[in-house]
Amino acid sequence: MTEEEAGTRLDRLLQQHRPDLTRSHLKRLISEGFVTLDGEKIKAGFAVKSGSDIELQIPPPPEITPEPEDIPLSVIYEDHDLLVVDKAAGLSVHPGAGRASGTMVNALLGRGTTLSPVGAPLRPGIVHRLDKDTSGLLVVAKTEVAHHSLTEQLAERSMSRRYWTMIWGLMEPKEGEIEGALARSRADRRKMRVVSRGGKPALTRYRTLWADQSLSILWVGLQTGRTHQIRAHFKSQGHSVFGDSDYGGRSKRVSIHAVGKRDRFRQALGILSRQALHAAYLSFTHPVSLERLDFTSPLPSDIMKAAKVLEVPGEVLDTSVMEEV
Repeated sequence: MTEEEAGTRLDRLLQQHRPDLTRSHLKRLISEGFVTLDGEKIKAGFAVKSGSDIELQIPPPPEITPEPEDIPLSVIYEDHDLLVVDKAAGLSVHPGAGRASGTMVNALLGRGTTLSPVGAPLRPGIVHRLDKDTSGLLVVAKTEVAHHSLTEQLAERSMSRRYWTMIWGLMEPKEGEIEGALARSRADRRKMRVVSRGGKPALTRYRTLWADQSLSILWVGLQTGRTHQIRAHFKSQGHSVFGDSDYGGRSKRVSIHAVGKRDRFRQALGILSRQALHAAYLSFTHPVSLERLDFTSPLPSDIMKAAKVLEVPGEVLDTSVMEEV
């Protein structure tokens, strides 16, 4: 600890040195005795003195083994090697810290599906993910051979994924790409931010289907698959995804519009409790037959209803009309 850091609260000082840990996690570690100051247990709010010796121990995470659960799941294709799921919004893909059940993996096990051992125990068969409140298409591997092939296609960008999204404001230019490395937010470790140094490279391509001064409807293609990539990239351009509470896409946007539009926006946000983002298209080469498989998913009812309230033209709500991005 440096002299400049003297007088800093213990939990804040630890977060400065361990930005990968949330402050609430650090407070819990302190209260449970995994942090000592000069060999003694201490409280999170203690002002650390210069020359103090701080020791932090991080206990191993508890073992989580996903259990089969009877959870509704839309499987639109299945064979011996893989299956394609049309995931509903609100469903997490796999168990993780603080979430041992109620996920897509639990649902797959509940229907008796054999999953690839790759990624086990928490992520068996999981080739790629969608955010909990993003709906749409995912491919899941049932065999190890299929898993490695699909993962390779994802890495080589021969697997094609396209998203339908509605964002705030008029996107200019109407077609293009957003390039910006992503790193976790210092203020909230659950969120991502675009950074000028460090982070993981990320590239998002988009094409506008329809727009007015208030909203734009886009097809979005991912060249990389970073956490929250679409949501963080469009926020960095001043165009948060409509309905996205984590990235400024809800009520803060309503007040800047004319009175006549505010009621429609509020009504649409009342219908849509999550981000207007849907993985509508998925294409890949079958690992065994080598056949090219293409899948589309219609917009879920909540997005459809919200878009109609906002008077979005019906033709841009049809995800079966695919456009290259």
